[in-house]
Amino acid sequence: MKERRYIFCRQAEWEAWDQWLTAGQRFGSVSPEGDPAGAASFPHRFRRLCHDLALARDRNYSAVLVDDLHRRVLAVHQRVYGSVRPDGSRWLRFLSEGFPELARSEWRVMLVAFLLLFVPLLTFIVVAQAWPECVQLVLSPGMIGEVEEMYSPTARHLGRPRAASSDWAMWGFYVAHNLRIDFQAFAGGLTFGLGSVFYLLYNGLHIGAIAGHLTQIGYGSTFWGFVAGHSAFEMSGAVLSGAAGLKLGMALIAPGQRTRLAALRQNASIAVRLLYGAAILTFLAAFIEAFWSPLQAIPFEFRVAVGLLLWLLTCLYFLLAGRSPRAP
Repeated sequence: MKERRYIFCRQAEWEAWDQWLTAGQRFGSVSPEGDPAGAASFPHRFRRLCHDLALARDRNYSAVLVDDLHRRVLAVHQRVYGSVRPDGSRWLRFLSEGFPELARSEWRVMLVAFLLLFVPLLTFIVVAQAWPECVQLVLSPGMIGEVEEMYSPTARHLGRPRAASSDWAMWGFYVAHNLRIDFQAFAGGLTFGLGSVFYLLYNGLHIGAIAGHLTQIGYGSTFWGFVAGHSAFEMSGAVLSGAAGLKLGMALIAPGQRTRLAALRQNASIAVRLLYGAAILTFLAAFIEAFWSPLQAIPFEFRVAVGLLLWLLTCLYFLLAGRSPRAP
């Protein structure tokens, strides 16, 4: 086939590739011919583009055409490779845009998880002030004595006993402990969401009982001073993990027109990304809990101020991050 005839036959698809590159699309989001489900046909089209380049070289077509095809193949390859490579920029985009956008789009399960955790927590704190004995419905006598010792104003170290030899070792302990709790809330979604509901309610009651009891006996300054710094990240991670589990449960309870397996696969892709964000917040919370929270020399007022600031920043992040500025 003559070069001009070959260009005429293939020009439309080459121009579609140029439009795809110019639009800055990610791999699989839209195919070079505008197909929204382009992930399936993408490899075939890319192989065809590479074949065009090989054919042009084999037939000794003009250097202009060969160079143009070579440039196009390299540009597409770079776009595909760059979009699937787990580089730092991809994670930065996820944290700055994708993750808060995803959390807002899943506001329903986020709200349910928030209420399941915080309603029993706050209720128990209030009830414990009027009825101190109610904490025994949730905490054993041994646990009550342990938390009193952990947050006593005369305690050598605030928080959990320093079984580890360094702050870094304690950070690892807190990471493992908190991730276990988050994963329980997430994996509980596979029991039609009942497991996620249970762990959110249980953790809310457990934390509320501890906080209510320590506040009632006069240990509020040590307890609230300790938890203020890391509470925003830790509690947000718990809500996200619970929401991810509820998302799995929704696929099993109400799959709609899909099979339960298809619905589970679709919802799992969303739930796992929520869990990624929860894990990052849990790591941050554990870092603060290991290095900042135990410092008794820092005034209580300053600890609480820092904690409130982190809560404010966390709320602003989930509400505003990733939003496109409105056109004037």
